[in-house]
Amino acid sequence: MLSIIIPARNAGAEMIKTLDEYIAFFTSKCGQEFEIILIPNNCSDNTADVVKTYCGSYPMLKSKVIEESIGKGGALIEGFRLAKGDIVSFVDADGATGPEELFKLVRQVGEHEVVIGSRWLPGSCILVKQSLIRRVVSRGFNLIVRFLFGLPFRDTQCGAKAFTQKALVDVVGDLKTTKFAFDVELLYKLRKRGYQILEMPTVWENKRQSTLNLWTAVPEMFAALVKIRLLDSPLKRLISGSCSSEESQ
Repeated sequence: MLSIIIPARNAGAEMIKTLDEYIAFFTSKCGQEFEIILIPNNCSDNTADVVKTYCGSYPMLKSKVIEESIGKGGALIEGFRLAKGDIVSFVDADGATGPEELFKLVRQVGEHEVVIGSRWLPGSCILVKQSLIRRVVSRGFNLIVRFLFGLPFRDTQCGAKAFTQKALVDVVGDLKTTKFAFDVELLYKLRKRGYQILEMPTVWENKRQSTLNLWTAVPEMFAALVKIRLLDSPLKRLISGSCSSEESQ
């Protein structure tokens, strides 16, 4: 069985098209042997209503609506806990990765425990590009990831990934971050525990204008990466104590 997790924040209009495409495609490929898990969080639009309508119409859909902001990573962790599939995957709600592209990743799971889509490998195709500044930040982020974690991947942040259930269960309780660096920590923990990770070229389309403020986001991204690296160092106890103090305030 295949589980597809879709985290969502204010993606109501985009999610309708995404769900229509994913339900039709995976029904044709998998019959009843798949589920789509929708995790809206901190939504101020009609996303929760869209989710409720679709879950009432399609038995292979289930959801958990979370009112507070828990970040994309937090939503995915909730989805991991609900997933029943032997293979668990996730994609963005905006449909930047089409169902055909996710299916290509899923088909490789088994020979590899983890398969990730990449927008930066030879053979990748970006139908609609992000802005130049976003692409520059993305490449800079990737260089820092390679330096700090030794990860060889060209694109840790693509929103399409697939895993064996066993691999996710092994690491999900050890994940500490839920925002910008979630994918990095997830891949780092999986690789450190010996899971084979395949990076594949994908077709991807930038679907929405980002509201991300890069002036504040870039320092937060860097700080998140440094924190993850320090938490996996001899300074772990000191950093963990600092994090606990911040959360209790």
